Amino acid sequence: MARHLPPLNALRAFEASARLLSFTKAAEELGITPSAISHQIRGLEAYLGVRLFRRTTRALMLTEEGQGYLPALRDAFDGIHAATTRLSARQAIGPLTVSLLSSFAVRWLIPRLPRFQAAHPEIEIRLSTTVRVVDFRREDVDCAIRYGRGHWPGLSADLLRAEDLFPACSPKLTEGPQALKEPRDLARFPRFQVMARPDDWRIWLNAAGITGIDPECGPQFETSDMALRAAAEGLGVAIGGSALVEDDLRKGRLIAPFGFRLASDSGYYFVTPEDRCDQPKIAAFRDWLLREVGPGAAADEARATQSTGRDYGPG
Repeated sequence: MARHLPPLNALRAFEASARLLSFTKAAEELGITPSAISHQIRGLEAYLGVRLFRRTTRALMLTEEGQGYLPALRDAFDGIHAATTRLSARQAIGPLTVSLLSSFAVRWLIPRLPRFQAAHPEIEIRLSTTVRVVDFRREDVDCAIRYGRGHWPGLSADLLRAEDLFPACSPKLTEGPQALKEPRDLARFPRFQVMARPDDWRIWLNAAGITGIDPECGPQFETSDMALRAAAEGLGVAIGGSALVEDDLRKGRLIAPFGFRLASDSGYYFVTPEDRCDQPKIAAFRDWLLREVGPGAAADEARATQSTGRDYGPG
């Protein structure tokens, strides 16, 4: 059932005037002129069909109808104020929803999250993994970690990790008579394709000057994490970025069989709408992420020798 309500501005004008018993003081509080207040009150009285004020030479007084109307209206405005305050507080210090690619979540962020939780136990992190770019205006997402070149209108973007792009495989593939020894040997091995990053093999092969190898041929995986796990099992060769591969390289599960690494002007960025940058929970998470990558680490890695030409999601 539709609600038939007077104009909100007229109700605000009446509530302020009735509470202060002064059109002038109500105008100051609402930031409008006394004549505008008077106009709003006349319109409200016409809408209701009753007089709300009695005007005397010395004072502004409520009529009986006005006295009966004010408490309900005051309660309604108090309720709106309380609900807005609760919502604002929840946005400021409540759960923090972060949108990001699942591969970056699994391989880089999640292993580090206990340190954030120890430093900020009051902030509950909620990770939303997706390959699409979310709309901050329409979706319940506070911030995101996006892969791209850092150009998203209306969003603040802080570089976390630049990328080196290179093939990675199990050490087992570099052993034996059919070993993977040089880039041209890639033709003999399954080359894993990642649906979220379909251009990586083409970009790396072109930059390495390798011809005669189909950059689109090979088993398809939805995410880089799946492709890298398959590579670690010795099933083929994945193309990976340094941020996703570093832990496997350090532990020996994967190796980079060739010396050539393609430095890119793309990387992982922390992004959030410009008008939310100063929210305490968002600022705390951003500052922690920047500390995790280390002083100057992002700038040191941003050596942009060749662009991948794409901005990936999510967020």
